[in-house]
Amino acid sequence: MQLVIVESPAKAKTIEKYLGKDYRVLASYGHVRDLPPKDGSVRPDEDFAMDWELYGDKQARVREIAELAKQADRLILATDPDREGEAISWHVKELLAKRRALPKEVERVTFNAITKDAVTTAMKHPRELDQDLIDAYLARRALDYLFGFTLSPVLWRKLPGAKSAGRVQSVALRLIVQREREIELFKPEEYWQVIARMMHDGSQFPARLVKFEGKKLEKLSLGEAGIANRAKAAVEQGAFRVEEVETKPVRRNPYPPFTTSTLQQEAARKLGFSASHTMRVAQTLYEAGAITYMRTDGVQMDPSAISAARREITERFSGHYCPEKPRHYETKAKNAQEAHEAIRPTEFGRDHYGNGDEARLYDLIWKRALASQMASAALERTTVTLRDGTGQHELRATGQVVKFPGFMAVYDESRDNKTDDDDDANLLPLMNKGDMPLKQGVEATQHFTQPPPRYSEASLVKRLEELGIGRPSTYAATLQVLKDRAYVRTEKNRFFAEETGRLLTSFLERFFDRYVAYEFTAGMEDELDDVSGGRAQWRTVLEAFWKDFKPKSDEVMEKKPSEVTEALDEFLSDYLFPPREDGTDPRKCPQCEAGRLSLRGGKYGAFVACSNYPECKFTRKFAQPGGSADAGEEGELGKHPETGEPIMRKAGRFGPYIQMGEGDTRKMASIPKDIGEMTLDWAVKLLSLPRTIGPHPESGELITASIGRYGPYLAHSGKYARLRSTAEVFETGMNLAVTKLAEAAAGGGRSRNAPAEPLKVFGAHPTTGGEIKLLAGRYGAYVTDGTTNATLPKAVDQDKLTLEQAIALIDEKAAKGPGTKGKKKAPAKKAAPKKAAAKKDDGEAPAAKKPAAKKALAKKAAPKKAAAKA
Repeated sequence: MQLVIVESPAKAKTIEKYLGKDYRVLASYGHVRDLPPKDGSVRPDEDFAMDWELYGDKQARVREIAELAKQADRLILATDPDREGEAISWHVKELLAKRRALPKEVERVTFNAITKDAVTTAMKHPRELDQDLIDAYLARRALDYLFGFTLSPVLWRKLPGAKSAGRVQSVALRLIVQREREIELFKPEEYWQVIARMMHDGSQFPARLVKFEGKKLEKLSLGEAGIANRAKAAVEQGAFRVEEVETKPVRRNPYPPFTTSTLQQEAARKLGFSASHTMRVAQTLYEAGAITYMRTDGVQMDPSAISAARREITERFSGHYCPEKPRHYETKAKNAQEAHEAIRPTEFGRDHYGNGDEARLYDLIWKRALASQMASAALERTTVTLRDGTGQHELRATGQVVKFPGFMAVYDESRDNKTDDDDDANLLPLMNKGDMPLKQGVEATQHFTQPPPRYSEASLVKRLEELGIGRPSTYAATLQVLKDRAYVRTEKNRFFAEETGRLLTSFLERFFDRYVAYEFTAGMEDELDDVSGGRAQWRTVLEAFWKDFKPKSDEVMEKKPSEVTEALDEFLSDYLFPPREDGTDPRKCPQCEAGRLSLRGGKYGAFVACSNYPECKFTRKFAQPGGSADAGEEGELGKHPETGEPIMRKAGRFGPYIQMGEGDTRKMASIPKDIGEMTLDWAVKLLSLPRTIGPHPESGELITASIGRYGPYLAHSGKYARLRSTAEVFETGMNLAVTKLAEAAAGGGRSRNAPAEPLKVFGAHPTTGGEIKLLAGRYGAYVTDGTTNATLPKAVDQDKLTLEQAIALIDEKAAKGPGTKGKKKAPAKKAAPKKAAAKKDDGEAPAAKKPAAKKALAKKAAPKKAAAKA
């Protein structure tokens, strides 16, 4: 018997069908062990010795692998063809060796696609484990452990509110925070554009003013309304004649097939997928044998795949769409991943696969890969120059025509940001020198320069790859950590830096500037790639890092919290206290006007406070710089129009809020983030909540709208529906409310049997392989892996729930066995052993706490041990 080890049960099931009866294929369900999350798991003083700990939920899985390994003649390690796959194979081999269950013959095979041909061919060409890849894994894992477990305690003690720091995650966060700073410092400049609406031969087209009074216009040349109106009048009065017609052929070449990062970028743009969701869906497609391995930096395809793509192009299109020679691409990444081939379909003749998100992502991969081998697109770009009789004013019209679509017939890449100057899409009528198109109107439009756009997942992944930070296979997990830690939030697919994220970045820039420097992090990646390439020793790389990092962390740990706060106060002075337009002291307390403002640290994080505390209790959140009234200063907004009581705006520990009255009768309301300027009208509305919309037309019970912990919502008879904004709380009428409540009851507009939208997705369960999700249930939030549902205890905050906690809750629930309904069925004696046997075959731990099944399990255990000894 030959034993094959892979990662996932789906992969195991597919491969076992290809190999025949002499093979048994088992899944490890990912990594089987890791460094224990405690001090001392990596010991630099002992030549970076490492302690490994078997995952608690992998005991039964490893035991099953070991039992079969003892009976096997040959062990084949067939995990994924990259650094992590090599590491999983190494861990399995090490564990089996310790248990004396390692067969004499141990081999490693890799394949880039789970197809019968790829798998059977790989089995004929085994190799040894790649020690260089294993060393690179050890270096990376130890480095990340030492960075996190050394720096995180410093954060906990010196920076309240900070949760953790990571070697790559902190640099990615710095990029987001840096962009936020650029946006805040950006000062928009006014400019105007003058556009003439022209017509020729029955076709309309726009022409832009590019020369005025003999001077070529730059973007900001028309900087105010007066000069723009003068330019508009000149165009209206002038008679413009075509002076030049320039037609230029343009060729566009296809894009290479997807790599990990380009797939994440394009799936974000075209499909709206997050990086983590893209990788989950791609993993499913790979395990089903639909696409090649999805963690790669390579852009080339296997020659047989190129031939298959060219045949498909010829069959689907005319011969003009297939170039004479195959196209070959070279990766731009400095250090490509070990899985060299690009992401492509395993069969080009299959243009559809799966349903839902799987089908959409497969379609994207299929089109991109097919287009990469198609002919170039031929376009014709035309530029028409028109001048008035004086020669002082000039208009220009541009456009392009697709003469031959080539690869564009299948695929065209999206762009993150389009500019106001994108005129090439215009279609121009045929014009010749001397023609005088009819002028139908002239417009002078006001514009303002725009700050750099906030990062989307696509643009952030692209930037990280450009800088050489991290590796594409880790980007999805890195970005998810930033969200889970609440260092950032996403709105309309853009990253916004949260207060804790900004403060953490400032702390690291002030005290650990070298270790969040882009060049340093990229350099570390180069060193790790040197290890994987056999050009460097992994312990040497770790020694060089630890030699400087440990003394620096010890130095910061010895500082008093007050010293840290003072240093950050000085470091962030320009941000927290920017110069005021009136020239007054920006640190002057706006409330008592005698104290000075400075940064303080508290139990719940950093904030700005007056030096005259406790006499003056003015405070301001860290993320509200400048001290403007809208940033959280206390003050009276006005008097309530009905009661005449004053309504005060205040700045609290958890953000700005409004209050009317004092003592037990006072009314308070937090100020939502989506309200621009806080006015008396808004304050009156917020204090009036909840708002009664009216009785439900069917039940007669009242429908109300309000704002809760998780945002605006509708409520009716114990059922809830989310609203998108604060404005909807006051604008939603009866018809829309009834519709939203009905959609929420049906799962957000889906059928009643469709799954609800998860509040959070954590990843795969290490034992069952099911995707762990946090869902909102009728009796509260719960986690599920698709098989077992576990309600969150009241003591657990769902916003701070971690993957480890979710796994523990599911495992605990599974161990207890089914509820009341299951217990009623327990007396059926024949059913109990059958269930126990099924669970044992799947490698799961038996439900030891289930009273009804105890005897059946005990009876089942004895023969199994006897069989193992035999």
